[in-house]
Amino acid sequence: MSVTTVPEDLRGSTGPSPSSRSRSLRLSPATVLTRVWLIPVAIAAWELATRQAESFYFPPPSAIVVRMYDLWFSGPASHLFLTEEAAENFGPSLGRLFGGWIIACVVGITLGIALGRSSALYDYINPIVEFARATPPPALIPLFIIIFKIGTPMQLATIVYTVIWPILINTVDGARYLDGVHADTAKVFGLTRAQRFFRIILPAAAPKIFAGMRVSLSIAVILMVVSELVGAVNGIGFLILFKQQSFDLPGMWGGVVLLGLLGYTLNASFIMIERRVLSWHRRARQTN
Repeated sequence: MSVTTVPEDLRGSTGPSPSSRSRSLRLSPATVLTRVWLIPVAIAAWELATRQAESFYFPPPSAIVVRMYDLWFSGPASHLFLTEEAAENFGPSLGRLFGGWIIACVVGITLGIALGRSSALYDYINPIVEFARATPPPALIPLFIIIFKIGTPMQLATIVYTVIWPILINTVDGARYLDGVHADTAKVFGLTRAQRFFRIILPAAAPKIFAGMRVSLSIAVILMVVSELVGAVNGIGFLILFKQQSFDLPGMWGGVVLLGLLGYTLNASFIMIERRVLSWHRRARQTN
């Protein structure tokens, strides 16, 4: 009796192959220099330009870094060198950021797969989705204040409403256009509905889902700040507004730089996780 094997792109992954792992680690000093040389050049140009302008509103980067250290990173080692002001504001911001993003991921992926696998449901819901995602989120902040009052629930609602759309749209796209070979394979092997979902539909939609999650994470950082500019009593956005109102311009710019570093770190970390989780997808594309 013949034994039918599962195609390679439907099997589970045990991690990246040694060859791909070695390629990812093979970074020469010249390659690293090529990638990062513009950063110190841009900082040096920024320093020279601001010192030449001598503007109160545009302090040099050196002054911003010193102010950031004094305000937020000069604490004791037992508190990871964070000052009391940093601990009181960084934690709530990260909590809102990840809380809103996780809620959006759960709702967006669940609803996206349901819409992607049901043409009738998609036809009914899609006009509402298109209208809702076209509405500017900042315009809804007054509505969220009325519904949730000023506080964390309002800020979470603002973040969730904004970041859910890239996740939802990408998940619908990934779940809707399933490869016919995969669907036929599921029928041949007699997979149950749950098995088809976890072994066929979800892996096939995973690249699109991760793309939406990555975009939404960057948007979540922006909306975290926007939501904290209205009636907040803590958070990085609150800090930036407070420093601006108290004419602490190096502190205000320090908050902006901190947000840039946060966004870059989150994006780089997510890319590493995405490459690890979707290593099977890259291998499948290379073999095709």
